[in-house]
Amino acid sequence: MPKLIIDGKEHDVPDGITLIQACQLAGIEIPRFCYHERLSIAGNCRMCLVEIAGMPKPVASCAMGVNDLRPSRDGTPPTIITGSETVKKAREGVLEFLLINHPLDCPICDQGGECDLQDQTMAYGFDAGRFQDNKRAVEDKYLGPLIGTFMTRCIHCTRCVRFMNEVAGVDELGAIGRGEDMEISTYLEQGMLSNLSGNVVDLCPVGALTSKPYAFMARPWELTKTLSIDVMDALGSAIRVDARGREVMRILPRVNDAINEEWISDKARHVWDGLRTQRLDRPYVRRGGKLEPADWDEAFGIIAERLKGLDCSRFAAIAGDLAAAEEMFALKLLAEQLGSPNLDCRQDGAALDPAQGRATYLFNSTIAGIDQVDAILLIGTNPRHEAPVLNARIRRRWLKAQGKLAIGLIGEDADLTYAYDYLGAGPETLAKIADGSHPFLKRLEGAERPMLILGQAAFARADGAAVLALAAKAAIQMGAIKPALPWNGFNVLHNAAARAGGLDLGFVPTKGGLDLEGILDAAGKGKVEIVYLLGADEIDMERLGDAFVIYQGSHGDAGAHRADVILPGAAYTEKDAIYVNTEGRAQMTARAVFPPGDAREDWTILRALSGVLGKKLPFDSVQELRARMFAAHPHLALLDLIDPADSAAIERLAKQPAKHGKERFGHAVADFYLTNPIARASTIMANLSALHAGAGDKATGTDG
Repeated sequence: MPKLIIDGKEHDVPDGITLIQACQLAGIEIPRFCYHERLSIAGNCRMCLVEIAGMPKPVASCAMGVNDLRPSRDGTPPTIITGSETVKKAREGVLEFLLINHPLDCPICDQGGECDLQDQTMAYGFDAGRFQDNKRAVEDKYLGPLIGTFMTRCIHCTRCVRFMNEVAGVDELGAIGRGEDMEISTYLEQGMLSNLSGNVVDLCPVGALTSKPYAFMARPWELTKTLSIDVMDALGSAIRVDARGREVMRILPRVNDAINEEWISDKARHVWDGLRTQRLDRPYVRRGGKLEPADWDEAFGIIAERLKGLDCSRFAAIAGDLAAAEEMFALKLLAEQLGSPNLDCRQDGAALDPAQGRATYLFNSTIAGIDQVDAILLIGTNPRHEAPVLNARIRRRWLKAQGKLAIGLIGEDADLTYAYDYLGAGPETLAKIADGSHPFLKRLEGAERPMLILGQAAFARADGAAVLALAAKAAIQMGAIKPALPWNGFNVLHNAAARAGGLDLGFVPTKGGLDLEGILDAAGKGKVEIVYLLGADEIDMERLGDAFVIYQGSHGDAGAHRADVILPGAAYTEKDAIYVNTEGRAQMTARAVFPPGDAREDWTILRALSGVLGKKLPFDSVQELRARMFAAHPHLALLDLIDPADSAAIERLAKQPAKHGKERFGHAVADFYLTNPIARASTIMANLSALHAGAGDKATGTDG
C-alpha cells in the first residue's frame, strides 16, 4: 500500500485511488464541484487543488492518482498539503472566477439551502470580487417535464452529462460550443426521456438543474425529513421522504451501496403527487348500485352480516402489489380463523410456490452481486422498465468489463443500454440452454460467477411452472449454482414490492385452496361469494361476477370502483411497515405523514374487523403482531440483512418435469409510469406516460 504524508501525518492508502479519495480516508474534506465518486473524472472545475511538495504548482487532487507520486529526494513518502496559503488562494481564485457570471438568484433559487456553490463559497471563498465585466447570459434549455433549467447558473461541471452517458446509458446530453460559448444542452433540442433523468437534479452542484414539479413549493429547512424505502418496484431503494405538515412535498434518494447506490427512478422520485389525489379517506358502502359514505361500524356491520353462516370455501382473499408484511400476515390469520384456504398474493398469476423453497423465488446472488458476475442470461425480462436502478448496475458491470461481459437475452428484443446477444423469444431457446445444446454456452466457458435473471413475464403464464423448472436446469447447466464459492446465480426479479414478502409469509392457497385463477373463475360462477381485496387492483374485476367485494386500500382505483364495501387504508409513506425486496431483504418504511381523514393503518383495520366478526386476532399492538410474525418467520426480523436461501431448492426444482409451451415471452410492465394505484393517481406520472406514448416514431433510444 502506498504511503502518503497528508498535512503532516503519515497514512497508508489503497492502491489505485486518487488523492481526493486518500484525503477523504484521512478525514480531510476537499471541496469539489465536478468530481463525483460514481462518475468518471473530468478534472475541469479545479476546486480540489492541493499542494504537493516538490511540484511547482497546485494539482487537481481528483485527477492525480496516489500511484503517480514518487517519494521525496530524502526517501520520505510524498507530502500532500491541503491547507497551505497557496491552496487557500487557489480555491479563492477558482470561486472568484466561477462567480463572475453567476447570477444573484439565491433568494429565488430552489437549490437555496442545499447548494454546493453556496456552501463552498462560504467556506472557501473570498468576500469580494474584482471583476466588473457584464455577466454572461445563457438561454434556458428544455430537458423534459421533470427538470427545470436555469443555464446562466451552470458552471460546466458536466456531472449531468457524465451521468446520462455512463449511468443512464443515454448519449443525449452534452456540451456545445467552446470557452465562453460552451453550453450544456440536448443534442436534438428535445427533452430527456430516460427513466433515471431526475438524478441529474441531485448531481447538479448549483441551481442550473432543478426539479420542475417541486419548483417554488418549499425550502429545505421547512421540511420534516423521514428515512424510508421505495415501493414502486421490488428493489427497496433507500429514499428520504420530505414532508410539510400532512403533505409529502418531495422524495429523494439515500445512499445504499447494497441496493440503489444513490440513484432512484423517476417514478420513485416524482410519484409523491399521487399520494394526495384520489385518496380513500372514509369507509364507503354500496347502496342501490352506488357507493355512499359510511362510518366504520356500519361498514364492519355489513361485512359481518354477509359472512354470518358463510361456508368457508366461499371466502377468498387477494393481496395487492403494495401490501406490507404486517397486513398480509393479519389477513392470512383472519382467513385461517374463518377457515378459508383461498389466498393468493400473486396478482399476475406467477407460478412461484414457497413450498419449493425460498431460493426458487428470490434474487439469490443479491443486487450487489451483479458487480462480480462474468456472464448474465436475461429471461423474460426488461430490467430497464422493471427495475431501472438494477439495469444501471448491469450497465456499470458491462462497462467495467469493457465489452467482455457475456450477456444473453431470451424474450422481447429491447434497448437495454448495453450490448447483448439476442438468443430467442420463447421457452424453446431456454430448453436448448437447459440441455446444453445452445451455442451461447460456449461463451460461458470459464465463467466463475454466471447468473440468470428471470422476469415475471417468464412464469406469469400457463406453462410458468415448466419455465421455472427449465430455468433451474439452465442455471445448473451454466454453472450458476456453486455452493463452495458460495454462489447462487439463480435470480428472480420481482416488480411488485409486496410479492417476495407475501411468498415468505405463505400468502398462497393452503391445502385444497384456490389460487388467483381459481378464485376468479369460482367468483364468476358464484362458487366464491365474498372476495377480500387487500389493495389488489391489477386483476380483471369483470371476472368477479356477482361476488361481494371488500376492498381495503389507499386509493380509489379499480378495486374501489368494483367494491361493495371500501375500508380506507394507509399508503407506504403513512405507516411503519415491513417489505421484503426481491433479494429477500426485509426493510421497513417509516411514517412521514398521517393517513388522511378516517383512513387507518391496514393491520389495525383487520384487527378491528376480526373483533366484530367474533374471530379476534391474537394481538392488540403492532409489536405483538410482529412478535407473532417473527416467531413464524424469523428471517423477517433481520431488518436490512439477507438470510441466504438454500440453493439445494434449485437442484430439486431442476428435477421436475418441464413441458413448456411455444408462446413467446411477453412483457411484465406495459407502462412503466402506471403500474400501481399511487402512480395512476399521479398527474406527473400521467404526463410522463402520455409523453412516452407520443414519442413513438420519434424515439431516439432514450425512452425509458
